[in-house]
Amino acid sequence: MEETNAPLSLGTEKIGKLLMEYAIPAIIAMTASSLYHITDSIFIGRGVGPLALSGLAITFPIMNLAAAFGSLVGVGASAVLSIRMGQKDYSTANRILGNVFVMNLIMGIGFSIPMLLFLDPVLLFFGASMDTLPYAHDFMVIILAGNVVTHMYLGLNALLRSAGSPQKSMLATIYTVMINIVLNPLFIFVFGWGIRGSAIATIIAQVVILAWQFRLFSNKDFFIHWKRGIYRLSRRIVLDSLSIGLAPFLMNAASCLIVIIINRQLLAHGGDLAVGAYGIVNRVAFLFVMIVIGLNQGMQPIAGYNYGAMLHSRVREVLKKSIFFATLIMTVGFGVVELFPHAVASIFTDEHGLVDIAASGLRWVFAVYPLIGFQMVSSAFFQSIGKANKSIILAMTRQMLFLVPILLILPGYWGTTGVWASMTISDSVSVVLAAFLMYNELKTYKYG
Repeated sequence: MEETNAPLSLGTEKIGKLLMEYAIPAIIAMTASSLYHITDSIFIGRGVGPLALSGLAITFPIMNLAAAFGSLVGVGASAVLSIRMGQKDYSTANRILGNVFVMNLIMGIGFSIPMLLFLDPVLLFFGASMDTLPYAHDFMVIILAGNVVTHMYLGLNALLRSAGSPQKSMLATIYTVMINIVLNPLFIFVFGWGIRGSAIATIIAQVVILAWQFRLFSNKDFFIHWKRGIYRLSRRIVLDSLSIGLAPFLMNAASCLIVIIINRQLLAHGGDLAVGAYGIVNRVAFLFVMIVIGLNQGMQPIAGYNYGAMLHSRVREVLKKSIFFATLIMTVGFGVVELFPHAVASIFTDEHGLVDIAASGLRWVFAVYPLIGFQMVSSAFFQSIGKANKSIILAMTRQMLFLVPILLILPGYWGTTGVWASMTISDSVSVVLAAFLMYNELKTYKYG
C-alpha cells in the first residue's frame, strides 16, 4: 500500500491487512521505546547504583503528568484527524497540524516553568528521601528543560501515524531509541555524568528526530504539511482535540497520583529499596503495556476513519481483532513474569534484597494481565470513535475509584504486599466495568 493513498484505503482495504500495516510499525516503535526505558534503568541501576534507580522511580509521577499534557493534544488531535479524513474534510485535517504545533508549544512551556521552580518540594512530596532526592533532581531538571521538544516530538509522531504514515512514525521512535542507547552508556560510563547523562541522551535524541519530523511535514507532496494559515488556533479543532484527549490526559494524571501514593506507601513500609523495586516492576509492566498501546495506535486510525465514514461492520471487525491480539500479548507477559520473576528482576540489579522485593511485586502485578488487554483496547476504542466520556469512565474508575482507596487501606494491614495486591484487585474490577460498557456500546449502535 502506498502511503500517499493510505487515508482512502482505510475504508476499503481488508481490516486484517490494515491492522497489520498500522499496528506492526506502532508495536515495533512502542516496544523499542519501552526497551529504551528498560535499558535506561539498567544503565542507571548498574552504572550509578540502587539509590539512583529509586531516584528514577520518584520521577515517574512528573513524567506521567508531562505525558498527560502531551496526550491531551497528541492523542486527541490524531483521533480528530482520522475522523475528519473519514469524512473527507481534508482542509480541516491540514489545519490540525498547525494547531498541534501551537498547542504543544503552549503546553510544553506552561508545564515546565512552574515545575522547575518548585522541583525539590514536588519530588519530596512524591516520595523522595534525602538519599534519593539528588538523583531525582538531577534527572528531572534536564528532562523538564527539554519538555517542549518532547511534547512536539510525540504530537507530530501521532499525526504521522493517523495521516497514513505508520512506517515513518515507527522509524521516528526507533531512531530516537537507537540514539539513546548509543549515548546512554557513553554519557554514564565514559563521561561519568551519572543519571544526568541519561537525561541528556534522551533530549538530544528527541531534538534530532524532531528535526527529521519537521522535514517530513515540509514536503508539499505529503498528505498534510506546513503552510501559511494553519497555525491560528481553531476553536473547533482545539475543543474537539481536547475533549477526546481528555481521557488519556485524565488517565495519565491519575497515574501521577497513583505513583505518588505507591511511592509513599512503599517508602513507609519498605524503604528506598521498595521504591526501587517499583521502578523495576514499572519498567517490566511498561514493556507489555506499550506493546498493546502500539496495537491500539494501529487500531485507532482504522476505527476512527470507518466510524467517520459510517462503515460500522468494519469498526466492529477491527475491534474484535484488536482485543484478540491484546489478550495474546498480555498472556505472554503473564507467563514470562510468573515463571521467571527473579531472573527478570536480576536484569536491573545484583542487589539481592532489591531483586526479592521486585520479584514479589512482579508476580502480584502480572497476576491478571491476561484480562487487561481487553480493558486497554476498550478505552482506546472509545477514544478513536470520539466517545471520550466512556474512555474517561474506564480510565478514572480503574485508577481513582478502585485503586486509590485500596492503596490507602490494604498496605496498613499487609505492608508492601498490600501495595502490589491493590493493583491486582483494581485491574480485576476494571475489566468487569469495561465489559459492561463495551456490551452496551455495541448493542446500542448495533455495529455489523
